[in-house]
Amino acid sequence: MAVILPARRRPARRVLRNTAIGWSFILPNFAGFAVLTLVPVVLLFYYAFTDWNVFGGAQWSGTANFQQMVGDSSFWTALRNTFYYSAVHIPLTFVVALALALLLNRKLRGVAFFRTVAFFPYVTSIVAVAQVWNMLFSPEFGPINDFLRLVGVDNPPGWTVSGGWSMPAVIIVGTWRDMGYYMLLFLAGLQTVPRELHEAAKIDGASAWQRLRNVTMPCLRPTTFFVTVMLTINSFKVFDLILLLTHGGPGQSTLVLSQYIYQKGFEENQFGYASAISIVLFAVCFLVTIVQFLVNKRRNA
Repeated sequence: MAVILPARRRPARRVLRNTAIGWSFILPNFAGFAVLTLVPVVLLFYYAFTDWNVFGGAQWSGTANFQQMVGDSSFWTALRNTFYYSAVHIPLTFVVALALALLLNRKLRGVAFFRTVAFFPYVTSIVAVAQVWNMLFSPEFGPINDFLRLVGVDNPPGWTVSGGWSMPAVIIVGTWRDMGYYMLLFLAGLQTVPRELHEAAKIDGASAWQRLRNVTMPCLRPTTFFVTVMLTINSFKVFDLILLLTHGGPGQSTLVLSQYIYQKGFEENQFGYASAISIVLFAVCFLVTIVQFLVNKRRNA
């Protein structure tokens, strides 16, 4: 004879079963995050106060790594270059991505093709991107300098082999590579702008610039904030592009913090010192992000 459970116990078992199913979905991802991200980050804050070369035990050194950082000219050069890259790359990529999104948000023939073309650099192998752009930037044989000579520039820039032009060259390539991704984010935001607002503004006689300023941009504020935060974080931690394009040179003209961390940790085995620099990079990104959150909160108040 079948046993019928009380009605009160059925919801409790159902809740327990649903909870177990939910945990079964998130547990693998959480375990991977804990092992590959959370634990290394926690250990990072410990190793930053040690002298460790990975071959022996980590010896506690207190604030010695941070004191060494104060007198390390290469660290200050990398920090300055990181801010230089970010200060130019962030607004330039933002403007180009937004302009592309506004242009490709219209009903044009072949618009899907042009959207794909704009996004393609972001998914292209960074090794191939660096190789092609190094050939384009070649001072003697590159087509960019050939074009500049054609239009009358007698002494075109040396680009990646010039100390003064290497960082602008990296910024150009970085903007070209990233603009497609942020363009898609802006396109997604533009789809949420009500057409009725634009139609009402047209009836009131607003120009295209006035509609952009007073209708489109206010509606894009959440997307703009997200793009700005992501673009800022990615700009401060730029690594692969510079490593493959210039390797931090010529000299230290394109050396950034992430590459300096790589040099100290994986090339010189100074993992304690590299961990201390990583904390500085983390603190910079964290503070800049907090400022962005506060500014956005004040604007929305």
